[in-house]
Amino acid sequence: MSAVATAFLVVGGIGVALLVLSLVVGEIAHLGAADADGPVSLEVVAALLGGVGFGGAAATALVPASLSTSLTVLVALLVGVVVAVPLAWGAYRLSRALRDMPTTETLTRHHLAGAQGVVVSAVPAGGFGEVRLDLAGQGLKYAARSDAPLRAGTPVYVVEALSETAVHVVSTAPDPLPDLGDPA
Repeated sequence: MSAVATAFLVVGGIGVALLVLSLVVGEIAHLGAADADGPVSLEVVAALLGGVGFGGAAATALVPASLSTSLTVLVALLVGVVVAVPLAWGAYRLSRALRDMPTTETLTRHHLAGAQGVVVSAVPAGGFGEVRLDLAGQGLKYAARSDAPLRAGTPVYVVEALSETAVHVVSTAPDPLPDLGDPA
């Protein structure tokens, strides 16, 4: 292996080390001059160094041995830049997309009031049963209390969150519920 290929492999290795550092430690700092969300992040620098290093090393393996060292370095550098620019652009776009990704807030008891669901286990008057509520596209089960007894399958509306795991519900079913008979 030539000294030029070794030098480019070392540059690529530094890029990989920076990438591992950014993954393990987290982003240390954005290097953008204007603001904290500048285009030059640690991931972009790692992609540039990795692309130049490994692309240049691959180019040195393909150029004829009869080429002078300075010409070999120039060709390897050009190939490395051609490889590095799309990698850096992709790293920039990916890190920006991940950083700006919208997230929903964590559901708390304050989100329960107004939710709709269905009784899973019958709710006796003054006692607890179970309801499945649809919250943020998820079906979640809660202990439920009601002023009137509710059968399994009754659609309900949450009036109040009694705790993080229990709700007070009222029926939204038409009165009276049709009798489906004994399922035995």
